[in-house]
Amino acid sequence: MAEPAIQPTLVLGDRIWRQRARGALSFVRRMPLVPTFVLSVLLISAIFAPFVAPHSPTKQNLSNALAPPMWHPEGSWQFPLGTDKLGRDVLSRVMYGARVSLSLSILVILMGGTTGTVLGILSGYMGGKTDAVIQRGVEAILSLPLILVALVFVFSFGSSFSSVIFILTPFLAARFIRMIRGESLSVRERDFIALSKVIGTPTYKIFYKHMLPNVFNTVIVVATLEVGHLILLESSLSFLGVGVPPPRPAWGLMIADGRDFIATKYWLSLFPGLAILGTVLSLNLFGDWLRDTFDPRRRQI
Repeated sequence: MAEPAIQPTLVLGDRIWRQRARGALSFVRRMPLVPTFVLSVLLISAIFAPFVAPHSPTKQNLSNALAPPMWHPEGSWQFPLGTDKLGRDVLSRVMYGARVSLSLSILVILMGGTTGTVLGILSGYMGGKTDAVIQRGVEAILSLPLILVALVFVFSFGSSFSSVIFILTPFLAARFIRMIRGESLSVRERDFIALSKVIGTPTYKIFYKHMLPNVFNTVIVVATLEVGHLILLESSLSFLGVGVPPPRPAWGLMIADGRDFIATKYWLSLFPGLAILGTVLSLNLFGDWLRDTFDPRRRQI
């Protein structure tokens, strides 16, 4: 007698899992091919750099200084992309540079994005004086010139990996607040928010049960797009000497090291520059695809 009661439940559960699997597979198939491939290579290089990089990124060997890439007559497979003025392998430094850029961007996104999301929801939902105070703070932060702030901070406290994170986090949080506030202003006017207020739901429950789930897609899209922006900012700061300090391989620092040889030893700046270009462009294209996927109003019929 129990068999007929259990069987429909099992069939329904199996059907739900199959629908979810088909949905996930369809989502993967719709992903943009080139940006996904570039970002996958970048992630693999960053995560497994100690295993896939052919040389140490910081070990110097002046006997191999300024060796050209392998396709040059004087080049060799030992250094596929050549070496810099201190004999360090350019390919290995580009791989480790991906680790530096991604780890810094992820840390800034986690701290600045979380803070910006919370304050953005608070600003959009509460309105009034709370919104005014938060927005004046955002305007004050965004009005500051980032490069000048970085120069003053580094000259006062020194250059380090944590210094770059400390400099970039407030600027990223301000950008998140602006984006999430606009989305929160729309969500708070919906009927289910008004119903939650009527039945006496506490404000904090409305935040994490209703507001946050409805702005989460925007958070994901903004975070994806901001990773590329952060990589550009970190590279700019490193190029100016106020970012990640040597000998840690940062893409901007590698470009700065090669600017004195740009006319004759092009590979010193070309390959880290291409890494920045490919990464930022792929992130922007991937972020645009996510935005079109998560927002039905932007989908092309």
